[in-house]
Amino acid sequence: MSQKPKTYFNWSSGKDSAMALHYLLEQGNYDIDRLLTTVNAHYNRVSMHGLPRKVLESQAASVGIPLEVLEVPEKPSMEEYNDLMRSTVTQLRDYGYTHTGFGDIFLEDLKQYRENMLHPYGLTTLFPLWKKDTTELIEEFLALGFRAMIICVNNSKLDASFLGQELSRELITKFPSSVDPCGENGEYHTFCFDGPIFKSPIPFSVGEKVFKAYDDPSNPSKSIQFGFCDIELETL
Repeated sequence: MSQKPKTYFNWSSGKDSAMALHYLLEQGNYDIDRLLTTVNAHYNRVSMHGLPRKVLESQAASVGIPLEVLEVPEKPSMEEYNDLMRSTVTQLRDYGYTHTGFGDIFLEDLKQYRENMLHPYGLTTLFPLWKKDTTELIEEFLALGFRAMIICVNNSKLDASFLGQELSRELITKFPSSVDPCGENGEYHTFCFDGPIFKSPIPFSVGEKVFKAYDDPSNPSKSIQFGFCDIELETL
């Protein structure tokens, strides 16, 4: 029997990541024994999603796959981020990893960036959700019994009233027509807390909402406001 490729999975803590990991585990073709997540060391939260590190660790424990955290500074430059990623990838390669998985769906430039970054290290990139219809994908996500909470919204694309709400078929029908059902254009991010990859649901409560403005990379004279919904881990 041939040995399965040693694989780490890039875990964002959200629904697409959970669905992609589910696909790979169901296929059974890869030895996935590590999750890699980027955490902002200043806030001690998952980058972009804003999920507290303790909740992230609870997710990994429930999934049953060891977690490795890549810490980045508060506002890393692209050069700083790439240097930190290269150092981490070099270490993972030295540990014997040959494959890595992602939850990307259709952003070509992001997929190309990942491939360009990782292929020089001999890593094969896996995109199990690639080019899938996002309406069908979110329907499958819910049908499988996954549950996720909206914890970040881009206020220019989705109203802040969606913050702290659990994804459901009914909620998705309320999205503006310009919003991708899976939020693949950065409209929103989620915290996945239950589903077939979890041994048990993550116990949590919804905390306060915070709004922050960031420079618009496409127009330095403008800013983009994001809303974040805090998630607090509860002890059973």
